[in-house]
Amino acid sequence: MPGRWGGVQVNSGSKVLQDFFQGLVTQTFASTIGVNDGDLTDYISAMLANFCLAEELYKIRNAAGRPIADVGEMLLESDPVYGPAASFDREREVRKHIGDYTLFHAGMFPESINHYRLRRQRLESLIDFIKAGKESYYIVSQFDVFEYASAAPLFAKLSARFEDCVCGLNMVKNELEVMQHPIASRTRELLM
Repeated sequence: MPGRWGGVQVNSGSKVLQDFFQGLVTQTFASTIGVNDGDLTDYISAMLANFCLAEELYKIRNAAGRPIADVGEMLLESDPVYGPAASFDREREVRKHIGDYTLFHAGMFPESINHYRLRRQRLESLIDFIKAGKESYYIVSQFDVFEYASAAPLFAKLSARFEDCVCGLNMVKNELEVMQHPIASRTRELLM
């Protein structure tokens, strides 16, 4: 399944979540921002399901094995020439994660980005999340040979439509909040 969503593997425990997110993301993206792209919504749905697991959200680790949660540190980790990335495959892996991580946070938790930055002295306070995400997806799209060739166009679309995807994810977040509202819960109870 790795090629299906550009390398996002949905583990069996999150398959139900992925199906849930798929319906929600597909419908919300189509109705609110006019995006009717199955590859894009499939990828984003799989990313959301995987990021429900903390080990997926913080899977990039430094040489000491410590999870990296700072986008600035991730950017340094992705450098195969002057940084610790041991190969261009590692660069692709980290850049893909940066794209996913920034898309997820900017779309689902935009209010936390500046709040979190103000509370800690972090390298990421100097990083523009949107720019880092777009650039990272663009770099991943340039890995367009061998086993990465089929996924490259998807990452080019993610880069080109990054802001649309952030907006769409924010609408998904709003839909999730509505679903949790007591009126929505009571309506479901009455209908079932």
